[in-house]
Amino acid sequence: MSLIAAGYGTEDPPATDIENNGFWPAVSPADFRLVERLDSNVTSERAVHALQVAMADINRQLATWQQEQADDGAESIGDVSPPSWLPPNVYPLLYKRAVYATAHATLLERYREISATGEGDDRGEAKAAAADEYRRDARWAVSEITGRNHTTVELI
Repeated sequence: MSLIAAGYGTEDPPATDIENNGFWPAVSPADFRLVERLDSNVTSERAVHALQVAMADINRQLATWQQEQADDGAESIGDVSPPSWLPPNVYPLLYKRAVYATAHATLLERYREISATGEGDDRGEAKAAAADEYRRDARWAVSEITGRNHTTVELI
């Protein structure tokens, strides 16, 4: 007796790029999967949905900065020159980091493993901690784009 593959792989077909608002670049779900090392447990539909929501969130956070750049004549992020201490083309990289980190945090929160054992609880807590770290990375990327410090401290 021999085994023949039936063709029921778990690999989803790659999703097409998600168009953005014209100022920020389109986002590639395939690149998101590669960079964030997502396995096939996350369906293409869930990845695309998480990316779309993350794009809306990050675009909202950067709306004022984007408008300032547009007022200075920039039609897209490619028209914005970073300060001399930053490498060229850093803004699209930071934008992608903010979107990917936000989307990945959302997916980690959604895919927490449910288990009645202590081991399942530990995995859930680890994923919650990782999600917090991804959200921090997103906030820092937005701060880098806008030129703000990563931490704000006020004395009361």
